[in-house]
Amino acid sequence: MDDIDRQIVEALRTNARSTYAELGRLVGLSPPAAHERVGKLESGGIITGYHASVEPTALGLGVSALVGILLSDDHEAEDVVAALHDLPEIEDCWFVAGEETLVIKVRVPDVDSLEKSLGALRRIRGISRTRTTVVLSTRWENQVRPA
Repeated sequence: MDDIDRQIVEALRTNARSTYAELGRLVGLSPPAAHERVGKLESGGIITGYHASVEPTALGLGVSALVGILLSDDHEAEDVVAALHDLPEIEDCWFVAGEETLVIKVRVPDVDSLEKSLGALRRIRGISRTRTTVVLSTRWENQVRPA
């Protein structure tokens, strides 16, 4: 990745609907050259997709929590991950170093829903314990910057 690629990635992170002409003007390339660069970034796995950003509270998801998951010794993490994938309130799942094996981000409408979700988590075979941190406010998210 060179500086032009970094500028293109940043521009697309800001506005994924940018045209190749707009990208080209921004970085000093022709639209076909910008198109080629974007194609290489996609095929190289740097750009993995395009999506609409949504405001969780506008969708009725006013409570966010980070939940650390401690696994029992006799279960495989991948089995637990597969079970977690089926829960719609889980937005992200990370395999981490430390006391917990996994950390998940949960978004739910209210605290009662969070309590129910935590109960559902504890019933998954292989989860021995959870540790929950409720998010009071979000300062920023998705701040990935090209190196």
